[in-house]
Amino acid sequence: MSDQKITTFFMFNGKAEEAIRFYTSLFEQSEIKHVFHQQDGTVMHAAFTLKGQTFMAIDNSNKDEHPFTPAISLFVECEDTEEINRVFERLTEGGVVLMPLAPLPPMSERFGWVQDKFGVSWQLSVRKKV
Repeated sequence: MSDQKITTFFMFNGKAEEAIRFYTSLFEQSEIKHVFHQQDGTVMHAAFTLKGQTFMAIDNSNKDEHPFTPAISLFVECEDTEEINRVFERLTEGGVVLMPLAPLPPMSERFGWVQDKFGVSWQLSVRKKV
């Protein structure tokens, strides 16, 4: 068990497993820990890591639509320009660019913000070298 005390928990509208597989394909040190399905095939509970950080997810079982909003996003510190370019490009496929990749002085050498095809908002940054 991890020392992590607070874990981000996503509730998807029927696309949890697809989203988890997509996200874990984007980053190093990422893996699916487990996926438990309900009888109808939707995700009852899943745990996965991105860059070593643990997340959990389910599919909404009552079928009410609860969309994600850019008011909360995942901030990812990328290792370098190659990683940020690759991840940003993949996340924008079917998504919406909220802020294109560009320098963001004084904190980021390169920064971009995107809402992916599942509705999750991501802020990607390469830390400015001092």
